[in-house]
Amino acid sequence: MIYTSNYKSPVGSILIASKDNKLIGLWIENQKHYLSNFNEEISQKENIEILEKTKKWLDRYFNGEKPKIDELDINPIGSEFRKNVWEILKNIPYGEVTTYNDIAKKIAKQKGIAKMSAQAVGGAVGHNPISIILPCHRVVGANGNLTGYAGGIKKKIELLKL
Repeated sequence: MIYTSNYKSPVGSILIASKDNKLIGLWIENQKHYLSNFNEEISQKENIEILEKTKKWLDRYFNGEKPKIDELDINPIGSEFRKNVWEILKNIPYGEVTTYNDIAKKIAKQKGIAKMSAQAVGGAVGHNPISIILPCHRVVGANGNLTGYAGGIKKKIELLKL
């Protein structure tokens, strides 16, 4: 069973999802891939520990604090490749950005291959199921260009300002 709860944020309504008391999803209203890849029954429930803990984390984040990702028990669901990309997202420091190409180079090094496609990395970043917490908004295109964001470029800019 997947449990969800809503959170009102400065960037819009957010849906938070959990399974087995682990955070598996966080989507901004109208975000692409909203609740994708879940074939289980979904129920709205407010008193789930990880959902409440996530809301408190988000309160701190939107108040300008810098809560650590590892304060939350997260379990993003995806392929091994996507999970590798999302693990790299976890390590992008507050106030900094990285590029799709930088992530592709890290993945190539991890796999011991000469090159990895930045476009493939972009697909994995775009399907990040735990937005904001896994900071996909901190990934930019070459030369710092603000490229696509599943939540919309306007929301990406708002999150980067934080």
